[in-house]
Amino acid sequence: MKDEQAIESEIQEKGLNAPRLTPDLIDAVIKEEDYHVFEKTCLTVCCLTLQNGFTVTGESACASPGNFDAELGRNIARENARNKIWMLEGYLLKDRLSR
Repeated sequence: MKDEQAIESEIQEKGLNAPRLTPDLIDAVIKEEDYHVFEKTCLTVCCLTLQNGFTVTGESACASPGNFDAELGRNIARENARNKIWMLEGYLLKDRLSR
């Protein structure tokens, strides 16, 4: 699977310049991020607060405690939360375009 920067480059190379979302736009709507690892678990939760105050969460967990890595857990949880922003922002863009 291509990463989002590779996809962004391909979109630009093909001259697809209708209104759309970009990785930079998604990052720009994030105001704050907070993380929590539940005691005695391998569950990491990321809460992203958006510029308008809305929050989205993402989670990560490993089946074997021996594989737990706090930094990796934060990165995966953040990416899972960030992926939800694409859908929300996509809805807002489609709504604006439909008027």
